Amino acid sequence: MNKPLRRVAIFCGLLVLALLLRVNYVQFVQADQLNNDKNNRRVAINQFAQPRGDIIVDGKAVTGHAETTGSDFKYKRTYTNGKMWAPVTGYASQVYGTTMLEGVEDSFLTGDDDRLFFNRTIDLLTGKQRQGGNVVTTLNAKAQKAAYNGLGDKKGAVVALDPRTGAILAMASTPSYDPSTIAGSNDGDAWAALDKKNNPDDPTQNRALRITYPPGSTFKLVTAAAALENGQVTDIDAKTDSPDPYTPEGTTTQLKNEGGIKCKDATLRDALRQSCNTVFGKLGTKVGLKDMVAEAEKFGFNKEQFVPVRANASNFDTKMSTDHVAQSSIGQFDTAATPLQMAMVASAIANNGVLMQPYEVDKLEAPNTSTVSQTTPKQLSTPLSPKNAQALQSMMETVVTSGTGKNAKIPGVRVGGKTGTAQHGVNNDKAPYAWFVSYAMTDHGSPVAVAVVVEDGAANRDDITGGGLAAPIAKSVMEAVLGK
Repeated sequence: MNKPLRRVAIFCGLLVLALLLRVNYVQFVQADQLNNDKNNRRVAINQFAQPRGDIIVDGKAVTGHAETTGSDFKYKRTYTNGKMWAPVTGYASQVYGTTMLEGVEDSFLTGDDDRLFFNRTIDLLTGKQRQGGNVVTTLNAKAQKAAYNGLGDKKGAVVALDPRTGAILAMASTPSYDPSTIAGSNDGDAWAALDKKNNPDDPTQNRALRITYPPGSTFKLVTAAAALENGQVTDIDAKTDSPDPYTPEGTTTQLKNEGGIKCKDATLRDALRQSCNTVFGKLGTKVGLKDMVAEAEKFGFNKEQFVPVRANASNFDTKMSTDHVAQSSIGQFDTAATPLQMAMVASAIANNGVLMQPYEVDKLEAPNTSTVSQTTPKQLSTPLSPKNAQALQSMMETVVTSGTGKNAKIPGVRVGGKTGTAQHGVNNDKAPYAWFVSYAMTDHGSPVAVAVVVEDGAANRDDITGGGLAAPIAKSVMEAVLGK
């Protein structure tokens, strides 16, 4: 070979080598960066090139798909009873991405998950269209319907758990939206109508998981648990040393009881039945900041929860003066909780002191319905001893039989509950939130614990109570789970 040809050959060889290096660099080094590049339309096209797997409730799909025209996206997502299920499913949009279960389980639903590699290989060999896997939830359709219908046109949220396992049975949030209306590539007007800037009700917000509310008197359950666990109360029917009104150390501001109820030296049972601020405020200071924080955190406060969708951390301050401890112990000051968190409180009490990890995915199924992953219930913590949990159950059942929670009674069923009317706003000038947390128990244990919060700015302020607005909703959810 003459010299010019050798030079051309060497040059061509260097070009081939450079090409191979570049291809490998792009494939192995830049792959993730390119896949996640917002301008890489091929990723989105691939995501909607085949039907997504379904989200399943009680054996039936609450999602579906439809073929599209006039777009390079072949399929788009559809939803059955979209408004009712939106807090669970979230949305899968050709333009706006994915949220909630659609987001957390996106790779499985599209079929890209590594656990579906064998199925993808079989589909490739047989010439079948690639399919996504299914997400089978723990949700109870009747309980979800009861929660959604119970909230109606009010703003609020409901969470129901199975205390024995932690399975989420219902998760409703209102006002809601239909994810089908924003699933396509030409749904900009529908998206704009849901934007918080244009719609202050913020219907895409998941109030069950992502908003922390002042819990009001429902937090007294945590304070009661702390008092029992730390030996500040050993007999729930013995008189407490509780002045009325109560002035916490470090302030001259008196802590008073609502509605002129008499709570001086009330027993713990009667204090919960009447919702005495003075008794629980003083108990919180006697337990002390350190042990109050420890008890709240055993129930799940100050930590995000993943079900597997992320839930905001509920808050109980870890640094406070004594007067603020008193206020926090009755659910005021900076104490804040998600509806999921308060359902966890009721769940632990109902389950004899054992708190199970909440979860909403029972299993993941391959396209052929074989199980790829099965959720195993896990214990999260033990906030209460069985003895103290049963004492608190007895107190909560008194609230329902002869206290502020009478609207939650279910004939033939043990129901425990706690109402709350949480004040908020500057100088408490806004309409309060109505809370109710409860459980229903049969001879086989407690199959359901519920938390309900209602924001109803249109209601008369004097008519807003947890027992009046929230308890009937909780009752309907419990009845749905029990088959009543």
